[in-house]
Amino acid sequence: MIDPKLPDTASPLADASHALMDRASEQASALAQRGIDAVRDSSRMIRGQAQHASDSTVNYIRNEPIKATLIAAATGAALMLLIGLLTRPHERR
Repeated sequence: MIDPKLPDTASPLADASHALMDRASEQASALAQRGIDAVRDSSRMIRGQAQHASDSTVNYIRNEPIKATLIAAATGAALMLLIGLLTRPHERR
């Protein structure tokens, strides 16, 4: 037989569990929002740093075109040498 007191004790437990679930949901939502805000702030900061680096590079090229060209040529030659070393067939003895 079903205990007649069961509905009286279950109702406060159900209310308490709903309150706990609501609180957990609010905390999860707040945590997610903080994560979104952190990603947005980091993205904004990285975008600003990239823009600054780009501006600095353009200014350097304008002020030192010959030096910038020589640096670019040396970097390209070094990369081609590295790629050539990494892609050539290796001899086995």
